[in-house]
Order: sequence, then C-alpha cells, then structure tokens
Amino acid sequence: MCPVTGFFLVTRGRGGPMLCHLCASTITLCILWITMAQVSGQEDKEKTTALKDLLSRIDLDELMKKDEPPFTFPKTLEEFEYAFDEDGQLRHIKTGERFVFNAREDLHRWNQKRYEALGEIITQYVYKLLEEKCKLRKEVIPVDASDGEPTSFIYMSSDALTNPSKLLILIQGSGVVRAGQWARRLIINQDLNSGTQIPFIERAMEDGYGVMVLNPNENFFEVEKPAKISPIPSPTEPSDEPAEKRERKDNKEGKKKKEFYEKYRNPQKETETERIPIRGSASSEEHVLYVWDYFVSKALAKNVFIVAHSYGGLSFVELMNQREIQVKNKVCAVALTDSSHNIWLQDTSKGTQDWMHQCCQNWVSSPEPLDTPLDSMLPDCPRFSAGTERHELTSWISFKSIFKFFSEALKAKEDEEQEENSNTVTTRSSSHKNKHQDL
Repeated sequence: MCPVTGFFLVTRGRGGPMLCHLCASTITLCILWITMAQVSGQEDKEKTTALKDLLSRIDLDELMKKDEPPFTFPKTLEEFEYAFDEDGQLRHIKTGERFVFNAREDLHRWNQKRYEALGEIITQYVYKLLEEKCKLRKEVIPVDASDGEPTSFIYMSSDALTNPSKLLILIQGSGVVRAGQWARRLIINQDLNSGTQIPFIERAMEDGYGVMVLNPNENFFEVEKPAKISPIPSPTEPSDEPAEKRERKDNKEGKKKKEFYEKYRNPQKETETERIPIRGSASSEEHVLYVWDYFVSKALAKNVFIVAHSYGGLSFVELMNQREIQVKNKVCAVALTDSSHNIWLQDTSKGTQDWMHQCCQNWVSSPEPLDTPLDSMLPDCPRFSAGTERHELTSWISFKSIFKFFSEALKAKEDEEQEENSNTVTTRSSSHKNKHQDL
C-alpha cells in the first residue's frame, strides 16, 4: 500500500518506500521541472553576465553628452524676437510670453551665454532711452583722455552743471548693470520702470533738478589675448618637483578639466581677454570720486541729492572719507537703498557718522510695510523698510518715499537758512539802533 495515497498499485522507489504510480509520476515531473529550471537559470545567468560585460565596454557618460551649440547669438532685440510692450515689459514678438531662460534643456552654460548676450542688448537699449527719451548727453571720462586710451562715460542733463538750485546724482550697485540701470534681472523679467533709473530721472526733471547718472561698473577695456603657443617640454629635463607632488598636481588639473568638459562632447572654447583699467574708473569707489572732483564739485547747484543702491552706498561713504568737508557743504540729503556700506570697516570719522545720521536715510529690504522705522545696527543713518524683501526692488518700491524725503530735507534747510538770515538782520538792526543812540 502507498504510504501517501493508500493505493495498492505500487512501485518500489530505489532505496525508498513502496509508492503508487501516481506519486511516482508526480515525483518524476518535479525532478524534470527542477532540472529544466536549473538549466534555464543557468542560461539567464549567462545572458546577464554577457549583458554586464557588454555594458561595461560602453561609456554611458559619453553617450549622455551633447554637442554644445556655438556661442553665436542675435545682435538686436528684433533678432531675438523680443520687444518691450506699452507697459515696459519684455515680451516675445510672436507668442507674447515673457523671457524664457532655459531655451535649451540641459545646456545651462549656453543658456547663460544667451542671457548675457540679451543683457548687452538691453544695456544699449537703455542708453538709447537715456539719450532720446530723457534727453541726457554722454560725457566721456577721463576728461583729458588721449587718443586710443580706454574711456568710460556718464550721462548728464543739459543743466546738470548750471542748475543753481538742485542736482540729483544716481549711483547703482555692483555687477553687470551700467548707466541708467538698477537691475538687469528686473528689466528682463519685470519691467523698465522697476529695473531702470528712468522714473527717477523723469521725476527729478519735473521737480526742477539737474541730473547726473553715474556709470561705476564700467571699469576696464577688454582686448582679446593672442593665441598662446605651448612650448614642447624637453623629455631630458627632469622636473624639480617631487614625483608625488607632480602626480597630485596632474590629477587635480585633470579632474578640474574633466568637470568642466564632462557635460559636452565638443564644448565651445571661450575667448580669453585681457582687461585694461580705465583711468579714474578702475573701481566703483574711484569712479565716484573722479566724477565728484571733475563734475559735481564744479556744478552750480546749492543742493546736491544722491540716490545710491547697494554697493553704490559703499562708494558714497568712501567719497565721504575722501572729501568730507566738500560733501557736507554741498550735499543736502542722501537716500540709500539696501546699502552695503559699513562705517566701521570703512573707518569713517565721528563727524561723518553724525552727518549721515542727520542727512541720510537707508531703505532696506524687509517684510515690514514701506517706511516702517527699523533698528539701526550701526550708529550711522536711520533705517526704514523698503516694503519688499527683494534686494533689487528696494530702489523702485521706495521711489515716492525718497522724493518726499528730499523735499522735506530741502524745506528744512531753507527754513533754517531763512531763520539764520532773519536773526542776522535782527542783530544788525539792533546794532545799528544802539549805535544811533550812542551818537
């Protein structure tokens, strides 16, 4: 009898118990299935091994690389197919959409170069607006530049040097922004009003100011470097460097080169340039000082007003350090917007700090409502909220508050002068009366 099924038709397994034909058949099938599975598993394993071997011979990183497009971009807004609409917003001519940075996916360097090319066009566009819309004229500096010498320039209204009453000076922050701009990003992604100084220029002219627009970031002239011919090292000349140090250096340079070129199969080579400093404008601080000495100090205006954004505030404080007495005598009020100055690091005098506390205000990025007084971290000028947490927007959002501050400062100065004149007249009258009585 089969011990499994209880059937009587049995067969004796080799060295095992008596089994029925059904159990014997089942066991046979199981053995066959296991054998086939083992054979199939062996084949799959061999196939997997072969596939891994094949993949190991393929450079997947190389396959993922792209041929980087050449850095050739349009030269005008029309060729870029963009234009500023009636609201001063940059829009695509065909789709009406805003500017798109990622024109090509996974090509960040190319997209950045394209953005920079558009930025250069924007700079020329703003220059054109300053000249045609605002009627400003360009003044080349240095004023005594020789032929072929690198030069920069500023913009001035026709009455900047002759206006007897008021002169407004505009100083932007550091970076790629040039004369007439607060922030390139705002011009491209928001509008002309927020990103350029044009609203300040137009308002100043309406209020009877002369205007001077500085250009503190035009610091050097770039010329293309000639191609270098790499000398062939002599194989017989031994290096003075230890072998281990030389190997580490080679590995470091190789890694740096690999990281730079790993994204592209045929990366574009950038032109190497040499920078020649512009005399009198090699830095923002030097530029502001030069313009003061050759233009502002010679202007007839009794009351000079300054708007300085970000690093422009630092440049103004440096001007105070260099021309303290002149600035105090000529400047009526200074509006700083998110200024990066530091009176301690810049080693300002106690007299400068006291004057700044009285004649300057700094509108800083803050979540508080516009014009909310804020605690001053340094003993210099009072700080107020610019009504925005975006650094680049502080000048535009504070626009109305700045001109209100200027008007109040001018009125206070005129009232003070009138009171002084009145006291002087009274004193003279009393003196004359006493003298008459003596006679």
